[in-house]
Amino acid sequence: MENNLDLAHLQGWIGRSKTASETVSDALVSRFRATLGQWLADPGPGNVPLGLHWCLTQPVAAQPALGPDGHPTRGGFLPPVPLPLRMWAGGEFTRIGPIGVGAHVTRRSKIRDVTLKQGRSGPMVLVSVAHDYFTDGNTPQISEIQNIVYRDRPGPAPAPQVETQKPQEAGTTGAQVTLTPDPVLLFRYSALTFNAHRIHYDLEYARNAENYPDLVVHGPLQATLLLNLVANQSGRAPARFSYRGVAPLFCGQPVGLHLDTAQDGGTVWLRDNAGQTTMKANYQI
Repeated sequence: MENNLDLAHLQGWIGRSKTASETVSDALVSRFRATLGQWLADPGPGNVPLGLHWCLTQPVAAQPALGPDGHPTRGGFLPPVPLPLRMWAGGEFTRIGPIGVGAHVTRRSKIRDVTLKQGRSGPMVLVSVAHDYFTDGNTPQISEIQNIVYRDRPGPAPAPQVETQKPQEAGTTGAQVTLTPDPVLLFRYSALTFNAHRIHYDLEYARNAENYPDLVVHGPLQATLLLNLVANQSGRAPARFSYRGVAPLFCGQPVGLHLDTAQDGGTVWLRDNAGQTTMKANYQI
């Protein structure tokens, strides 16, 4: 497949941009709180919870414009990468400011880079997208880099490889929250983010088309849980937050949220019931 990848053509998308706007409604905030409220930090009077911005200004594709995986067909804003599978690999916040309920939010997005890497399943294309969120005109509130990975279809999923645990990841320090993502939570989060990727709600597709053993928990949902864990423990949103997906997290198994603090920041991570770290983040306060 690597020989069929025209990287120079895909890199022609670097610099492309788009803008989308949306007003934060009371109804959206209520639905977000109803879905995730037990894990959310207090954002302060009149502000939306951390992570709600991922529900705003999402692409609205007509039904005929969706691919077989549920994502919008490629070649518009995102480059037409000829690899079948797409994953939200991680990202980084360099600014996390408050967004008020009722604010008019504008998201300006720009393709930063397109690179080719070699992974265990073959070639991978990494697309880096910068998102800047402004409220009520031109007030910057959130600056984020999103990393999207495209890869080839793997064989049947092997048994998970448990990541070697560092001493601070042994679950004996910092805060810990345990939850079990279920199909209802995944479906409601897909609805909140208008995300039709079938691995999150269509078990037959997840198993037969993308070779996952179960429904997959969204990357931004995991990041939302970690962001709010930091805010709950520190009493405020982090100033910087860099997160990376390590392994898929699957529906129906308990997952632990862990936090290890340092002087001006720390590390947070999710670990599944088998001991596999699925997402890890570094933060600064």
